[in-house]
Amino acid sequence: MKSYFKPITRRKFLKKGVTGGAVMATLPVWKLFSFSSPPSDFYVNPAVNLSKETLEKLIEIGLQKGGEFTEVYVEYNVGNRISLEENKIYGAGRGVDMGVGIRVLHGEKTGYAYCDDLSFDKLKQTAEIASYIAAEKEMRKPVGLKSSKVPSYYMVKVSPDTIVPQDKAKLLWKANSVGRDYDKKVNQVNVGFSDINKKIIIANSAGNWVEDVQTISRLIVSISAIEGDKRSRGYAYKGGTLGYENYDLKVAEELAKDAGRMAMAMLPAEDAPAGEYPIVMAKGHCGTFFHEAIGHSLESDGIRKKTSCFWDKKEKMIASEITSLADDGTVPGARGTINVDDEGTPAQNTVLIKNGKCINFIFDRLNAGLMKEKLTGNGRRESYQHYPLPRMTNTYLMAGKDDPEDIVKSVKKGIYISRIGGGNVTSVTGRFVFSVPEGYLIENGKVTKPLKGIQLMGSGPEVLKNIVMVGPDLEIWGGGTCGKSGQAKPCSDGNPTLKVSKITIGGAKV
Repeated sequence: MKSYFKPITRRKFLKKGVTGGAVMATLPVWKLFSFSSPPSDFYVNPAVNLSKETLEKLIEIGLQKGGEFTEVYVEYNVGNRISLEENKIYGAGRGVDMGVGIRVLHGEKTGYAYCDDLSFDKLKQTAEIASYIAAEKEMRKPVGLKSSKVPSYYMVKVSPDTIVPQDKAKLLWKANSVGRDYDKKVNQVNVGFSDINKKIIIANSAGNWVEDVQTISRLIVSISAIEGDKRSRGYAYKGGTLGYENYDLKVAEELAKDAGRMAMAMLPAEDAPAGEYPIVMAKGHCGTFFHEAIGHSLESDGIRKKTSCFWDKKEKMIASEITSLADDGTVPGARGTINVDDEGTPAQNTVLIKNGKCINFIFDRLNAGLMKEKLTGNGRRESYQHYPLPRMTNTYLMAGKDDPEDIVKSVKKGIYISRIGGGNVTSVTGRFVFSVPEGYLIENGKVTKPLKGIQLMGSGPEVLKNIVMVGPDLEIWGGGTCGKSGQAKPCSDGNPTLKVSKITIGGAKV
């Protein structure tokens, strides 16, 4: 038999390369690692590379039972982290993982199998397992693979994986020092730096073959303060598809000051009032609302299955005329930015709501095919162990024309939301509950007292119709990790300053 790939098992690879797993220590952890950087081709030519002939053979095997579409997803992933707590380097970890996932589509059915043993026999068996989703006599022939290149939207010149833990620790120590000196009421500072460095190869029976090297990094600072029986917490971070050149001691200092500012501002906070109030959302830090309360309901799997509150709203007005919403995978350096999605589709800027009208949804290949719609570059998966789903990238409310100062001045009594935290959302109804880690009272057009215990309650469709002012100061900020169907995926969100005419506030005061 023709040799398509030089066999190598995951165990042999890890033994040959860097050992995977995590190391926990309170000693200077950089002593546990080599000071030498990985070789220059560490990501460009990892051992996980498969030849064109191997990919084509696996695709052919995947189609052998009559499947309509076959896809091979290859992943090589290196992750690093280092953290500081209680005035000491608390832990560090480094892990390597790699594997191959093979998917076969047949109508609405998906056959998926994966393995981390990269010998050809195991890969062949994996493709055969995935192929059993189909049971037709006619075998479709794959189109010959053709490599394609895509634009890069990452801001990476220096891979964080080439930086030894000792140098990363300097950022942590700087943030710790600045945070503890910020105010005598500060009683705890936690700092962490993490980076994920991944190479993917995607090939499919439509003839597409694309490779991408992805880097996601983040520096986060959390500060706690205490005064008598009052306690508060502030946090700040910088992260995205960013290289290490985007981090330095000045960035660490600025993040620590911002986290300290938030902690001290919220320390004297009073209980929030309960009732219906107008709110103003600050730029950038409230985009989580649109991701959770609106974006998930616009994902095509819920639309196709009619389990979303927007399933029948295409080309209909679902928001005020000044409201437009986009999902954009091409934002330079953002956490949810991609060059290609995990199906090999190039990243796109997709307008979902335009001037209040629902004009598009978020599509992966399966749902786009079944609904006869165009791909939007939103087929995303957590790893080679998962099949892709329609997922958001960077979701944000688009800029408007209202002056941000005038937006605040227009509120006689209401709530100013500086940041939105976690919450619960039901995409079927659009109902939500969000916590607010930083918020203030608005009195006679001015931001006044800090408030604690703010809960935003209502439904996404109602809020969309109650957006009455939108500023020009769009900011796509931060982001986090989105969970869906047991899969976690990095994303970002954003918004300009905006006003919602009324929303229910849950608080301790009536």
